[in-house]
Amino acid sequence: MSKDLESRTQPVEPAGYQIRLRGHLDRGWADWLGGLTITWDEDGVTLLTGADIDQAALHGLLRKVRDAGMVLLSVNPLSKSEDSK
Repeated sequence: MSKDLESRTQPVEPAGYQIRLRGHLDRGWADWLGGLTITWDEDGVTLLTGADIDQAALHGLLRKVRDAGMVLLSVNPLSKSEDSK
């Protein structure tokens, strides 16, 4: 396979993820949620942000969110430039 074709077909791993949950979680959840950064939007949404989360870790984290009964609003990949902010 040529390198050109290979580079176009290889998935690009995101730098991390931002997960939006309904409600405000306190910072005490950070360790349980894998050390993600917790911030809050004014509209009653908790933002969990983490770098270097692979697919297995993301699925494990989403399972914890589900099992705890938290309402998942979205999961968004972060680009390298967003992660460095």
